[in-house]
Amino acid sequence: MKKICILLCILFSVPLLAQKSYPAFKPGEWLKFRIHYGFLNASYATLNLTSDMVDSIPVYHVVGRGKTTGFASIFFKVDDTYESYFGKKDGKPYRFIRKINEGGYTKDIEIDFYHDKEKAILKDNKNGKQMDIPVHDKVQDLLSAAYYLRKEFDLEDLTVGESINMDMLFDDDGVYKFKLKYLGNEIIRTKFGKVECLKFRPVVQSGRVFKEQESLTLWVSNDLNKIPIRIKADLAVGSLKADLDAFNGLRNQFKIIMK
Repeated sequence: MKKICILLCILFSVPLLAQKSYPAFKPGEWLKFRIHYGFLNASYATLNLTSDMVDSIPVYHVVGRGKTTGFASIFFKVDDTYESYFGKKDGKPYRFIRKINEGGYTKDIEIDFYHDKEKAILKDNKNGKQMDIPVHDKVQDLLSAAYYLRKEFDLEDLTVGESINMDMLFDDDGVYKFKLKYLGNEIIRTKFGKVECLKFRPVVQSGRVFKEQESLTLWVSNDLNKIPIRIKADLAVGSLKADLDAFNGLRNQFKIIMK
């Protein structure tokens, strides 16, 4: 069940693409995802976006939460919270919080970004440690990355087979290179009806969890919102799937072909 934590992490960090001149999100946006591991309804994850201030800077505040439920929680309990504060104007992350409890494995990390000094200060509250990490002007955290790309990038700039690369910082392991390949469009069936989606493939590290580097597939709504609709992961043992289960406060109309 530890693999659920990996999918939660990918779900929170998935970058999405915007259409220029049309805002893709607003404060009050709330998304809920249901995660299946095989036949088990293994967990739920939510993303909630509000407005806030950090050092007099207007920011968006997004909170991502994930928990195992029911039968799955008997074998492996997950209770994760991720938070990001990112600029309303520039989309840069200013503060990131990661508090996780995954089967007794815990982390309590806070990262403050100082873009004028090209560094981030990471505080490990669990172990009472602090470290400085060099960052560049385009680095994002696990959550801010998705909203930055929803705001800044245009799908018209991509062709099928092309990839987007981004540097992210969300842990004491330093900056992580994230790659997302565009595969084209596809209509999929959801609980809301048929939805036309943009199809992507995040490139992940193969090994203990994923079968290979391209074991993840992501479907994003092909409308002005560009929200995740489905994520599938082929694992070394079994598979995981996350589906959009509920939503509220979208900036634009959610397009459904038919029910």
